[in-house]
Amino acid sequence: MTVCEVPAHPTLHPALAGRFSPVSFDPDVSINPEQVDTLLEAARRAPSAGNSQPWKFIVGRRGDAVHQRIVRHLARSSSAWAPDASLLMVNLAHLYVDGTPDWEYSEFSRYDLGQAVAHMTIQGLHIGLDAHQFRAFDRDAVTAEFDVSPAWEVTSMTAFGTAGHAAGEAASPGTSRERATRDDITWMREPAGSEPADLDQ
Repeated sequence: MTVCEVPAHPTLHPALAGRFSPVSFDPDVSINPEQVDTLLEAARRAPSAGNSQPWKFIVGRRGDAVHQRIVRHLARSSSAWAPDASLLMVNLAHLYVDGTPDWEYSEFSRYDLGQAVAHMTIQGLHIGLDAHQFRAFDRDAVTAEFDVSPAWEVTSMTAFGTAGHAAGEAASPGTSRERATRDDITWMREPAGSEPADLDQ
C-alpha cells in the first residue's frame, strides 16, 4: 500500500484546495534542473493503460534556447503572460505506432498524458511551483519547430513558476473560477447515510 499521512477526518489536500491557474508569473523567479527533474519524475510515475506511457515533453527553462523556440509560437493571448513563467513544458501524446499512418498506439493516449501532466502539476505545488495548462499556441508550428514525429501529437503546454498574483486577483478574459458542485458532477450515487446492500442475501 502507498503510505501517506492520513488525516483523522477526510479533507481535501491543502495544495489542491488552494490550486489555481495564474495569468501572470513572477519573472524574477527561476527554476533549477533538480526541480525540473522532480516534475518529470512525477510524470514518469503516472499510471497509463497497459503501462504504455504515451507521453513525452519538450522542456524550456526561461532564458534557454528551447524556451526561446517555444515562446515564438505562442498565441497573442498566452504570449502576454506565459513567457514570464520559469518553465514552459510542451506536452506530447503518442497517438500512432511509429512508421504507420493510422495504427493507433493506444486509445487512451490523451487521457494518460493528462494524468501525467496532472501528476506534474501536483508535484509542482509540492515544491512551490504554480502551473497553468493551456492550448493557446500554434500547434503546427511547434510540431515543425521541434521536428515532432507524425506518430506524436503536440497536445498542450504547461507553464510552471511562481504566480504573480493571488487566486481571484486576476482573471483571463472568457474564463471563470466558478466550480460545479459535487452534486453537479455526480452522475449516480446512493444517498449519504444509506447502507450498501448485502448482495449475498
